[in-house]
Amino acid sequence: MASDALQVELVAADRTVWSGRASMVIARTVEGDVGVLRGHAPLLSLLADAVVEIDGEDEKVVAAVDGGFLSVAADRVSILSERAVLVDEIDVDAARSDLDDARSALASGDDAGAEQRVRRAEARIRAVESAR
Repeated sequence: MASDALQVELVAADRTVWSGRASMVIARTVEGDVGVLRGHAPLLSLLADAVVEIDGEDEKVVAAVDGGFLSVAADRVSILSERAVLVDEIDVDAARSDLDDARSALASGDDAGAEQRVRRAEARIRAVESAR
């Protein structure tokens, strides 16, 4: 895979979450899902609060990102997000509790950020489910 690989970096504000070589990256942008293979045209796009999947050389990496940017150029993929967590770092029970709390706040109109909290909790839950 070495000659056919992408160099991928998944970076959160506080750390490099994952870095390595991969055959494919799938991410959700604000304009829809995008799949990146070697030779992809240059791209800069806003990420949605969603799941990112990376087909690494030795493993499939699944993470939830809280928005951010996707950059593709010269077989290098950079995924930059304020917060990104790998699936094995996600407490699914806490994510479900966060989702219930955010939905309650959204229904009552008490919290201006409730809709975003719903999207982010749903992304964490989807990441765990897609890694099964």
